[in-house]
Amino acid sequence: MATGYSPANPGTEIGRFPLVAAQTSRAVIADPSYAIHEKVEQHKSLVHFRPQTPRRRARAAPTESEPLLGRPGDATQKPDAPLFNNLPRPSALQPLLSRPLLQSLGVFAVLQAILLLQPTATPSAKRAGQRGHALLHLASLSLFAAGATVIQVNKHAHALPHFHSLHAYLGVGTLGLLLLQYAFGFTIWATPAVWGGEDKAKALWKVHRWVGYAALALLLATVAAAAETDYARDKWRVKLWAVLVAEGLIVAGVFPRVHLRKLGLRG
Repeated sequence: MATGYSPANPGTEIGRFPLVAAQTSRAVIADPSYAIHEKVEQHKSLVHFRPQTPRRRARAAPTESEPLLGRPGDATQKPDAPLFNNLPRPSALQPLLSRPLLQSLGVFAVLQAILLLQPTATPSAKRAGQRGHALLHLASLSLFAAGATVIQVNKHAHALPHFHSLHAYLGVGTLGLLLLQYAFGFTIWATPAVWGGEDKAKALWKVHRWVGYAALALLLATVAAAAETDYARDKWRVKLWAVLVAEGLIVAGVFPRVHLRKLGLRG
């Protein structure tokens, strides 16, 4: 092994540092473990080497046209748009919340209509309760119809399938039953002649009540089924147990107030 300066290869470590190279060569020859030790040290240096990662680029500051929820320009007035168009301008939450909000308000109106009429006893209180009952159910019908329209328009716009969940089937069945119930109750109250006179119409009130409580149970089942849809479970992370607990409180508040005599179960 050459230990001195090599003119033919002046760029080698031996050429530049002849004395150090000679000593290193003699150490390797005298002690082979020296070379092994050097290899281990090199391996350690590679294992513990951690390349520095570049700093994450800071997020650009939101612009004036960027709303809290949405992209820049979603809540900005167009240059040629009239000022009053700013009032109904949709936000990022409106398409997501409109239908659940409408349907929830519809359920609330149904519950208030039931609770309003249940305790009435005197003829004057019954007449006032029937008017409030009818108005609240008219509001619930409007809310349910608006919610159904929203989902149909959304499915049509995005080419989504219809009737692909239990919630969809229960919803259609519940809405159909409620429509019949609304028409049934309205004719008993406003046009008793359709049923052969006021006395015969009054005899049908207990049927109307039975159908009403059945419709309420079906309505609560529809709400519970909504918690198991893909959108509610994956996007909103709605828990079925939480919905069932809330519905249990509704049942506890409504059904103990039922008058068995008005249902024909007591004389």
